Amino acid sequence: VQLVESGGGLVQPGGSLRLSCAASGFTFSNYIMKWYRQAPGKERELVARISNGSGTTNYADSVKGRFTISRDNVKNTVYLQMNSLKPEDTAVYYCNTMIWARGYWGQGTQVTVSS
Repeated sequence: VQLVESGGGLVQPGGSLRLSCAASGFTFSNYIMKWYRQAPGKERELVARISNGSGTTNYADSVKGRFTISRDNVKNTVYLQMNSLKPEDTAVYYCNTMIWARGYWGQGTQVTVSS
């Protein structure tokens, strides 16, 4: 199982970024995919999840209405579109899935929101 995030960077407040997570080594379409983030000195928190099958989505209250999670089961990729970014969105963002009760993580991608 491999998860590789990309798309992070430095953006001004109010700006947008699109994160990608390319998955391999498992049947991507069968599994729930999640985005987490971890800010300096804080615990890792769940930002968004998308189900397999119907693609039902859920979001943390702090990002609801600004972030959108989506998936492409042909490209084996999950995305996180982040709009109206705020300084408090600054964190390392991680892609995650659970397979047979084991969690798999990517290496993370840094998002910094600053003027």
